[in-house]
Amino acid sequence: MNSTSAVVLAGGEGTRLRPLTQHRPKPMLPAATTPILEHVFDQLLAAGVTEITVVVGYGRTRVQAHFGPTYENVPLTYVTQERQLGSGHALCAAETAIDGSFLVVNGDQLVDSQIISDVRKAHAATEATATLGLLNRAEVSEYGGVLCEEGTVTELVEQPTDDRGYQLNAGVYAFEPRIFEALRETDTQPGEQSLIDGIRELCASSATVRGVVSEGLWVDATYPWDLLDVSFELFEAGLVADDHAAAIAPSATVHESAVVREPVVVAPDCEIGAGAVVGPYVCLGDNATVGSNAVVEQSIIDADTRVGAGATVTDCVTGIGVTIGNGTTIPGGPGDVRVGDRVFEDEQLGALLADRVVDQGGSTYVPGAIVGPDAVVEAGATVRGTLDAGTEVRS
Repeated sequence: MNSTSAVVLAGGEGTRLRPLTQHRPKPMLPAATTPILEHVFDQLLAAGVTEITVVVGYGRTRVQAHFGPTYENVPLTYVTQERQLGSGHALCAAETAIDGSFLVVNGDQLVDSQIISDVRKAHAATEATATLGLLNRAEVSEYGGVLCEEGTVTELVEQPTDDRGYQLNAGVYAFEPRIFEALRETDTQPGEQSLIDGIRELCASSATVRGVVSEGLWVDATYPWDLLDVSFELFEAGLVADDHAAAIAPSATVHESAVVREPVVVAPDCEIGAGAVVGPYVCLGDNATVGSNAVVEQSIIDADTRVGAGATVTDCVTGIGVTIGNGTTIPGGPGDVRVGDRVFEDEQLGALLADRVVDQGGSTYVPGAIVGPDAVVEAGATVRGTLDAGTEVRS
Protein backbone atom coordinates (compact mmCIF):
# COMPACT_ATOMS: atom_id res chain seq x y z
CA MET A 1 0.00 0.00 0.00
CA ASN A 2 0.97 3.66 -0.21
CA SER A 3 -0.37 7.04 0.90
CA THR A 4 -3.42 6.62 -1.32
CA SER A 5 -4.45 3.68 0.88
CA ALA A 6 -6.42 4.10 4.07
CA VAL A 7 -7.35 2.01 7.07
CA VAL A 8 -10.76 2.78 8.54
CA LEU A 9 -11.28 1.75 12.16
CA ALA A 10 -14.90 0.63 12.31
CA GLY A 11 -14.89 -2.16 14.88
CA GLY A 12 -16.29 -0.39 17.94
CA GLU A 13 -19.78 -0.46 19.39
CA GLY A 14 -20.22 3.08 20.67
CA THR A 15 -21.48 2.18 24.13
CA ARG A 16 -22.36 5.77 25.01
CA LEU A 17 -24.84 5.76 22.13
CA ARG A 18 -26.83 2.86 23.53
CA PRO A 19 -29.57 1.81 23.06
CA LEU A 20 -29.18 2.75 19.37
CA THR A 21 -26.07 0.59 19.16
CA GLN A 22 -27.63 -2.44 20.80
CA HIS A 23 -28.19 -4.04 17.38
CA ARG A 24 -25.77 -2.15 15.09
CA PRO A 25 -22.33 -0.57 15.44
CA LYS A 26 -21.84 3.17 15.78
CA PRO A 27 -20.41 3.60 12.24
CA MET A 28 -23.75 2.35 10.88
CA LEU A 29 -25.85 4.91 12.74
CA PRO A 30 -27.40 7.58 10.52
CA ALA A 31 -25.77 10.86 9.63
CA ALA A 32 -28.72 12.47 7.85
CA THR A 33 -30.17 9.37 6.15
CA THR A 34 -27.03 7.35 5.39
CA PRO A 35 -24.57 5.59 7.73
CA ILE A 36 -21.76 7.63 9.25
CA LEU A 37 -19.31 5.21 7.63
CA GLU A 38 -20.65 6.01 4.17
CA HIS A 39 -19.80 9.67 4.69
CA VAL A 40 -16.32 8.64 5.84
CA PHE A 41 -15.81 6.68 2.62
CA ASP A 42 -17.04 9.63 0.56
CA GLN A 43 -14.49 11.98 2.12
CA LEU A 44 -11.65 9.48 1.68
CA LEU A 45 -12.44 9.15 -2.00
CA ALA A 46 -12.66 12.94 -2.36
CA ALA A 47 -9.14 13.13 -0.86
CA GLY A 48 -7.77 10.76 -3.51
CA VAL A 49 -7.76 7.46 -1.62
CA THR A 50 -7.88 4.46 -3.96
CA GLU A 51 -7.75 1.49 -1.57
CA ILE A 52 -9.60 1.09 1.74
CA THR A 53 -9.06 -1.50 4.46
CA VAL A 54 -11.93 -1.62 6.95
CA VAL A 55 -11.35 -3.01 10.43
CA VAL A 56 -14.66 -4.48 11.58
CA GLY A 57 -15.64 -6.13 14.84
CA TYR A 58 -18.86 -5.45 16.71
CA GLY A 59 -21.75 -5.80 14.27
CA ARG A 60 -19.37 -6.58 11.41
CA THR A 61 -22.00 -8.39 9.36
CA ARG A 62 -24.09 -5.20 9.25
CA VAL A 63 -21.11 -3.32 7.77
CA GLN A 64 -20.13 -5.98 5.24
CA ALA A 65 -23.68 -6.69 4.12
CA HIS A 66 -24.36 -2.99 3.54
CA PHE A 67 -21.21 -2.11 1.58
CA GLY A 68 -20.05 -5.37 0.02
CA PRO A 69 -16.61 -5.70 -1.64
CA THR A 70 -16.41 -2.23 -3.20
CA TYR A 71 -17.56 1.32 -2.66
CA GLU A 72 -17.89 3.55 -5.72
CA ASN A 73 -15.55 1.15 -7.56
CA VAL A 74 -12.90 1.39 -4.83
CA PRO A 75 -12.03 -2.03 -3.38
CA LEU A 76 -12.84 -2.65 0.28
CA THR A 77 -10.72 -5.15 2.21
CA TYR A 78 -12.23 -6.27 5.52
CA VAL A 79 -10.17 -7.46 8.47
CA THR A 80 -11.71 -8.52 11.77
CA GLN A 81 -10.86 -7.33 15.25
CA GLU A 82 -12.10 -10.36 17.13
CA ARG A 83 -12.25 -8.55 20.47
CA GLN A 84 -12.68 -4.81 20.92
CA LEU A 85 -9.49 -3.99 22.81
CA GLY A 86 -8.86 -0.44 21.69
CA SER A 87 -7.86 1.56 18.62
CA GLY A 88 -4.26 0.34 18.62
CA HIS A 89 -5.39 -3.26 18.77
CA ALA A 90 -7.77 -2.54 15.88
CA LEU A 91 -5.00 -1.09 13.73
CA CYS A 92 -2.74 -4.08 14.44
CA ALA A 93 -5.46 -6.31 13.02
CA ALA A 94 -4.81 -4.65 9.65
CA GLU A 95 -1.01 -5.05 9.69
CA THR A 96 -0.92 -7.88 7.15
CA ALA A 97 -2.84 -5.70 4.69
CA ILE A 98 -0.34 -2.84 4.94
CA ASP A 99 2.62 -2.21 2.61
CA GLY A 100 4.28 1.17 2.95
CA SER A 101 2.79 4.41 4.25
CA PHE A 102 -0.93 4.63 4.83
CA LEU A 103 -3.70 6.79 6.23
CA VAL A 104 -5.86 5.97 9.24
CA VAL A 105 -9.27 7.46 10.06
CA ASN A 106 -12.04 6.58 12.46
CA GLY A 107 -15.14 5.05 10.94
CA ASP A 108 -17.46 6.74 13.41
CA GLN A 109 -16.39 10.38 13.00
CA LEU A 110 -17.13 12.81 10.18
CA VAL A 111 -14.04 14.52 8.82
CA ASP A 112 -13.79 16.75 5.82
CA SER A 113 -11.73 15.59 2.83
CA GLN A 114 -9.61 18.72 3.27
CA ILE A 115 -8.28 17.42 6.59
CA ILE A 116 -7.44 14.05 5.03
CA SER A 117 -5.72 15.70 2.04
CA ASP A 118 -3.70 18.02 4.27
CA VAL A 119 -2.42 15.09 6.34
CA ARG A 120 -1.59 13.04 3.27
CA LYS A 121 0.32 15.88 1.57
CA ALA A 122 2.17 16.91 4.74
CA HIS A 123 3.30 13.33 5.36
CA ALA A 124 4.52 12.91 1.79
CA ALA A 125 6.56 16.11 2.07
CA THR A 126 8.63 14.95 5.08
CA GLU A 127 10.35 11.85 6.41
CA ALA A 128 8.08 11.69 9.44
CA THR A 129 7.08 8.34 10.91
CA ALA A 130 3.66 9.74 11.75
CA THR A 131 1.67 12.82 10.81
CA LEU A 132 -1.42 13.89 12.78
CA GLY A 133 -4.28 16.06 11.58
CA LEU A 134 -4.96 18.86 14.05
CA LEU A 135 -7.71 21.45 14.44
CA ASN A 136 -7.77 24.75 16.26
CA ARG A 137 -10.65 24.42 18.71
CA ALA A 138 -11.38 26.41 21.84
CA GLU A 139 -12.65 23.31 23.66
CA VAL A 140 -10.79 20.00 23.55
CA SER A 141 -11.52 18.61 27.03
CA GLU A 142 -13.92 15.94 25.74
CA TYR A 143 -11.46 14.68 23.15
CA GLY A 144 -7.71 14.45 22.58
CA GLY A 145 -5.33 17.38 22.91
CA VAL A 146 -1.97 17.70 21.14
CA LEU A 147 0.96 20.01 21.94
CA CYS A 148 3.41 20.92 19.16
CA GLU A 149 6.64 22.87 18.83
CA GLU A 150 7.24 24.16 15.31
CA GLY A 151 5.11 21.40 13.86
CA THR A 152 6.65 18.57 15.87
CA VAL A 153 4.34 16.76 18.26
CA THR A 154 5.70 16.86 21.82
CA GLU A 155 2.78 15.58 23.88
CA LEU A 156 -0.64 13.94 23.50
CA VAL A 157 -3.15 14.21 26.33
CA GLU A 158 -6.57 12.57 26.36
CA GLN A 159 -9.33 14.82 27.73
CA PRO A 160 -6.94 17.52 28.98
CA THR A 161 -8.03 19.65 31.92
CA ASP A 162 -5.20 22.20 32.10
CA ASP A 163 -5.01 25.45 30.13
CA ARG A 164 -2.03 24.78 27.89
CA GLY A 165 -2.34 25.60 24.19
CA TYR A 166 -3.75 22.33 22.91
CA GLN A 167 -4.91 21.64 19.42
CA LEU A 168 -7.58 19.04 18.84
CA ASN A 169 -6.58 15.64 17.52
CA ALA A 170 -8.86 15.14 14.50
CA GLY A 171 -8.31 11.37 14.41
CA VAL A 172 -6.73 11.52 10.94
CA TYR A 173 -3.26 10.01 10.70
CA ALA A 174 -0.58 9.07 8.19
CA PHE A 175 1.83 6.38 9.33
CA GLU A 176 4.85 4.43 8.28
CA PRO A 177 4.82 0.72 9.21
CA ARG A 178 7.01 1.53 12.22
CA ILE A 179 3.76 2.29 14.10
CA PHE A 180 3.11 -1.44 14.49
CA GLU A 181 6.41 -1.98 16.26
CA ALA A 182 5.65 0.99 18.51
CA LEU A 183 2.27 -0.47 19.41
CA ARG A 184 3.86 -3.78 20.35
CA GLU A 185 6.42 -1.97 22.53
CA THR A 186 3.74 -0.02 24.39
CA ASP A 187 2.81 -0.84 27.98
CA THR A 188 -0.89 -1.41 27.40
CA GLN A 189 -3.63 -0.74 29.88
CA PRO A 190 -5.61 -3.80 30.99
CA GLY A 191 -8.05 -4.69 28.22
CA GLU A 192 -7.03 -1.88 25.89
CA GLN A 193 -4.28 -1.14 23.38
CA SER A 194 -4.52 2.51 22.46
CA LEU A 195 -3.33 4.03 19.21
CA ILE A 196 -2.47 7.18 21.13
CA ASP A 197 -0.10 5.17 23.35
CA GLY A 198 1.60 3.88 20.22
CA ILE A 199 2.11 7.45 18.97
CA ARG A 200 3.49 8.41 22.39
CA GLU A 201 5.93 5.52 22.04
CA LEU A 202 7.06 6.93 18.70
CA CYS A 203 7.65 10.31 20.31
CA ALA A 204 9.63 8.75 23.16
CA SER A 205 11.81 6.78 20.72
CA SER A 206 12.84 9.98 18.93
CA ALA A 207 10.91 9.11 15.80
CA THR A 208 9.62 12.16 13.97
CA VAL A 209 5.95 12.80 14.68
CA ARG A 210 4.51 15.83 12.95
CA GLY A 211 1.24 17.71 13.27
CA VAL A 212 -0.51 19.62 10.51
CA VAL A 213 -3.25 22.12 11.30
CA SER A 214 -6.21 21.97 8.97
CA GLU A 215 -9.71 23.33 8.59
CA GLY A 216 -12.98 21.79 7.62
CA LEU A 217 -15.86 19.80 9.01
CA TRP A 218 -15.13 17.60 12.01
CA VAL A 219 -18.02 16.14 14.01
CA ASP A 220 -18.12 13.30 16.49
CA ALA A 221 -21.29 11.64 17.74
CA THR A 222 -20.39 10.63 21.28
CA TYR A 223 -23.84 10.77 22.88
CA PRO A 224 -27.37 10.33 21.49
CA TRP A 225 -28.12 14.02 21.07
CA ASP A 226 -24.90 14.42 19.05
CA LEU A 227 -26.55 12.58 16.16
CA LEU A 228 -28.79 15.62 15.74
CA ASP A 229 -25.73 17.89 15.65
CA VAL A 230 -24.02 15.64 13.09
CA SER A 231 -26.91 15.90 10.67
CA PHE A 232 -27.32 19.63 11.26
CA GLU A 233 -23.62 20.13 10.50
CA LEU A 234 -24.01 18.18 7.26
CA PHE A 235 -26.87 20.46 6.27
CA GLU A 236 -24.88 23.58 7.07
CA ALA A 237 -21.85 22.32 5.15
CA GLY A 238 -23.99 21.55 2.09
CA LEU A 239 -22.98 17.89 2.14
CA VAL A 240 -26.59 16.67 2.02
CA ALA A 241 -29.70 18.14 0.40
CA ASP A 242 -27.88 21.11 -1.07
CA ASP A 243 -30.85 21.92 -3.28
CA HIS A 244 -34.57 21.17 -3.29
CA ALA A 245 -34.31 18.50 -5.96
CA ALA A 246 -31.73 16.59 -3.92
CA ALA A 247 -33.67 17.01 -0.70
CA ILE A 248 -36.65 14.84 -1.63
CA ALA A 249 -36.14 11.47 -3.32
CA PRO A 250 -38.13 10.98 -6.56
CA SER A 251 -39.93 7.95 -5.11
CA ALA A 252 -41.09 9.85 -2.02
CA THR A 253 -44.73 10.97 -1.86
CA VAL A 254 -45.56 14.42 -0.44
CA HIS A 255 -49.23 15.41 -0.23
CA GLU A 256 -50.03 18.69 -1.95
CA SER A 257 -51.25 20.21 1.31
CA ALA A 258 -48.16 19.21 3.29
CA VAL A 259 -45.50 21.79 4.14
CA VAL A 260 -41.83 20.89 3.83
CA ARG A 261 -39.51 23.44 5.41
CA GLU A 262 -35.92 23.19 4.27
CA PRO A 263 -33.37 22.04 5.08
CA VAL A 264 -34.66 18.50 5.02
CA VAL A 265 -33.66 15.23 3.41
CA VAL A 266 -36.41 12.77 2.50
CA ALA A 267 -35.18 9.32 1.52
CA PRO A 268 -36.74 6.98 -1.06
CA ASP A 269 -40.25 5.63 -0.55
CA CYS A 270 -41.16 8.05 2.24
CA GLU A 271 -44.69 9.39 2.56
CA ILE A 272 -45.74 12.74 4.01
CA GLY A 273 -49.47 13.02 4.57
CA ALA A 274 -52.05 15.76 4.17
CA GLY A 275 -51.48 18.86 6.27
CA ALA A 276 -48.24 17.53 7.75
CA VAL A 277 -45.39 19.92 8.49
CA VAL A 278 -41.87 18.52 8.11
CA GLY A 279 -38.75 20.57 8.83
CA PRO A 280 -36.62 22.41 9.21
CA TYR A 281 -33.63 20.17 9.95
CA VAL A 282 -35.40 16.86 9.52
CA CYS A 283 -34.01 13.61 8.10
CA LEU A 284 -36.54 10.97 7.04
CA GLY A 285 -34.98 7.56 6.39
CA ASP A 286 -36.08 5.04 3.79
CA ASN A 287 -39.79 4.19 3.85
CA ALA A 288 -40.60 6.52 6.75
CA THR A 289 -44.15 7.85 7.00
CA VAL A 290 -45.41 11.10 8.50
CA GLY A 291 -49.16 11.02 9.02
CA SER A 292 -51.70 13.72 8.30
CA ASN A 293 -51.40 16.93 10.32
CA ALA A 294 -48.30 15.67 12.13
CA VAL A 295 -45.43 18.08 12.86
CA VAL A 296 -41.81 16.89 12.72
CA GLU A 297 -39.00 19.36 13.42
CA GLN A 298 -35.26 19.04 14.10
CA SER A 299 -35.34 15.26 14.16
CA ILE A 300 -33.78 12.13 12.71
CA ILE A 301 -36.49 9.65 11.81
CA ASP A 302 -34.80 6.42 10.77
CA ALA A 303 -35.95 3.87 8.19
CA ASP A 304 -39.38 2.20 8.36
CA THR A 305 -40.59 4.51 11.13
CA ARG A 306 -44.19 5.71 11.32
CA VAL A 307 -45.17 9.06 12.80
CA GLY A 308 -48.92 8.99 13.39
CA ALA A 309 -51.55 11.54 12.50
CA GLY A 310 -51.54 14.67 14.63
CA ALA A 311 -48.30 13.76 16.41
CA THR A 312 -45.74 16.42 17.34
CA VAL A 313 -42.10 15.34 17.19
CA THR A 314 -39.25 17.74 18.01
CA ASP A 315 -35.56 17.11 18.79
CA CYS A 316 -36.13 13.39 18.39
CA VAL A 317 -33.90 10.52 17.28
CA THR A 318 -35.49 7.21 16.36
CA GLY A 319 -34.11 3.82 15.52
CA ILE A 320 -35.41 1.55 12.76
CA GLY A 321 -39.03 0.42 12.60
CA VAL A 322 -40.38 2.72 15.32
CA THR A 323 -44.07 3.56 15.64
CA ILE A 324 -45.03 6.94 17.09
CA GLY A 325 -48.79 6.83 17.54
CA ASN A 326 -51.51 9.29 16.63
CA GLY A 327 -51.51 12.42 18.75
CA THR A 328 -48.32 11.65 20.66
CA THR A 329 -46.30 14.68 21.77
CA ILE A 330 -42.51 14.84 21.91
CA PRO A 331 -42.13 18.55 22.69
CA GLY A 332 -38.34 18.82 22.38
CA GLY A 333 -35.47 19.69 24.69
CA PRO A 334 -33.64 20.78 26.66
CA GLY A 335 -33.81 17.95 29.13
CA ASP A 336 -31.70 15.92 31.54
CA VAL A 337 -30.40 12.72 29.90
CA ARG A 338 -28.99 9.71 31.73
CA VAL A 339 -26.20 7.85 29.93
CA GLY A 340 -24.85 4.99 32.01
CA ASP A 341 -24.16 6.37 35.46
CA ARG A 342 -23.94 10.01 34.32
CA VAL A 343 -26.68 12.60 34.00
CA PHE A 344 -26.21 15.34 31.41
CA GLU A 345 -28.26 18.42 32.15
CA ASP A 346 -30.12 20.59 29.64
CA GLU A 347 -29.23 18.64 26.50
CA GLN A 348 -31.22 19.36 23.35
CA LEU A 349 -32.96 16.00 23.14
CA GLY A 350 -36.72 15.58 23.11
CA ALA A 351 -36.55 11.78 23.13
CA LEU A 352 -34.63 8.83 21.77
CA LEU A 353 -36.71 5.84 20.68
CA ALA A 354 -34.60 2.79 19.81
CA ASP A 355 -35.40 0.11 17.24
CA ARG A 356 -38.96 -1.20 17.06
CA VAL A 357 -40.40 0.89 19.90
CA VAL A 358 -44.19 0.93 19.64
CA ASP A 359 -45.99 4.01 20.95
CA GLN A 360 -49.72 3.43 20.80
CA GLY A 361 -50.64 7.12 20.62
CA GLY A 362 -51.68 10.04 22.79
CA SER A 363 -48.49 9.81 24.85
CA THR A 364 -46.31 12.61 26.17
CA TYR A 365 -42.52 12.46 26.46
CA VAL A 366 -40.61 14.41 29.07
CA PRO A 367 -37.52 15.95 27.41
CA GLY A 368 -34.48 13.71 27.66
CA ALA A 369 -36.42 10.43 27.64
CA ILE A 370 -34.60 7.38 26.26
CA VAL A 371 -36.63 4.30 25.36
CA GLY A 372 -34.89 0.97 24.72
CA PRO A 373 -35.60 -1.32 21.77
CA ASP A 374 -38.84 -3.30 21.57
CA ALA A 375 -40.47 -1.26 24.35
CA VAL A 376 -44.23 -0.68 24.23
CA VAL A 377 -45.75 2.62 25.33
CA GLU A 378 -49.47 2.30 25.99
CA ALA A 379 -51.89 4.93 24.75
CA GLY A 380 -51.96 8.04 26.90
CA ALA A 381 -48.80 7.26 28.89
CA THR A 382 -46.23 9.76 30.12
CA VAL A 383 -42.65 8.71 29.34
CA ARG A 384 -39.65 9.99 31.31
CA GLY A 385 -36.13 8.92 32.14
CA THR A 386 -34.29 5.94 30.66
CA LEU A 387 -36.26 2.75 29.94
CA ASP A 388 -34.69 -0.65 29.29
CA ALA A 389 -35.31 -2.82 26.25
CA GLY A 390 -38.70 -4.51 26.21
CA THR A 391 -40.21 -2.24 28.86
CA GLU A 392 -43.99 -1.79 28.92
CA VAL A 393 -45.06 1.75 29.84
CA ARG A 394 -48.64 1.85 31.08
CA SER A 395 -50.90 4.85 31.10
